[in-house]
Amino acid sequence: MKRVALLGATGSIGRQAIEIVESHPELELCAAASGSTPLDDVDAPLKDVGGDLTDLLERARPDVVLNAVVGFAGVHATLWALERGVDLALANKESLVAAGELALAARERGGGRILPVDSEHSALFQCLEGREPEQVDTLVVTGSGGPFRGRGRAELEDVTPEQALAHPTWRMGRKITVDSATLANKGLEVIEAHFLFGVDYERIEVAIQPTSIVHALVRFRDGAALAHLGYPDMRVPISYALTYPERAATPLRPLDLTSLTLEFSPPDTDTFPMLALARAAGRQGGSAPCVYNAANEVAVAAFLDGRLPFLGIPEVVGETLAAADTDPVRDLNDLVDADRAARAVAEGALAAA
Repeated sequence: MKRVALLGATGSIGRQAIEIVESHPELELCAAASGSTPLDDVDAPLKDVGGDLTDLLERARPDVVLNAVVGFAGVHATLWALERGVDLALANKESLVAAGELALAARERGGGRILPVDSEHSALFQCLEGREPEQVDTLVVTGSGGPFRGRGRAELEDVTPEQALAHPTWRMGRKITVDSATLANKGLEVIEAHFLFGVDYERIEVAIQPTSIVHALVRFRDGAALAHLGYPDMRVPISYALTYPERAATPLRPLDLTSLTLEFSPPDTDTFPMLALARAAGRQGGSAPCVYNAANEVAVAAFLDGRLPFLGIPEVVGETLAAADTDPVRDLNDLVDADRAARAVAEGALAAA
């Protein structure tokens, strides 16, 4: 029996994770947490709403932590699992983006294993399994391009939150859906891939694949490329992470290859500069990825509240990166301070917008 602690139980990932746990007798939900939504319909012996996630994990003593918390709030749980050698099924990409160096150090000390739940990183993980690092040439993270693929900047000036939340292929939470529309999600995924797989930013590419059938590709030094294909359904990477190293059955229908048309194109980083800003932050290092993440969280929240136009999101993030300190991060206190300071700078940029 594998004991699962589910953080972010009421979100899109959390609801699907509960479905996976309930369908597999070898999995047991030992704890569940949400930020503010009641957990009355979640069957777990330990439940917490709005509490200290690490305190809940200490009491639950899980075999695997599925971290599906949104944003920087997931950092402490990520580090808790890695420090203690507990398997981490990671859907909270922001915690690895913001705390990448700290997370790698915690994994080295504690021996915790990261099992990526993001569809792209799960795909890369599977394509890379059993391969030596020197065999790898390039990682390719794919994306649908979001609801505004093919539009120019002039066509995005009056975008509403409702339009940004109308994703063409995935059903996700509000924040990540807006990130997909701005391509910030691809930027976060590039930084996450760098830390997960130890590959330089220059060897991590992004390709737009509108149907979301190809989740990622790996090019190898001999000229071959392996791709991971599947319908856009998060139950696949969730199940893979929770039942690893087994590949348990899911209720999805087999992929019909005869119905597929696969097209790829480069991302439009002029219209959607959040991807380029993420690469710049990743290359700069130190607390820059944390600053990028914090500013993006502030800007997306303001957009959803109607306080910032869609095109203002990259402006706020760019201004924050230019103005905030991006010193090296020595410990969790440094990271929390960097996150707090970046949010203050971003709020100042909002006020001036």
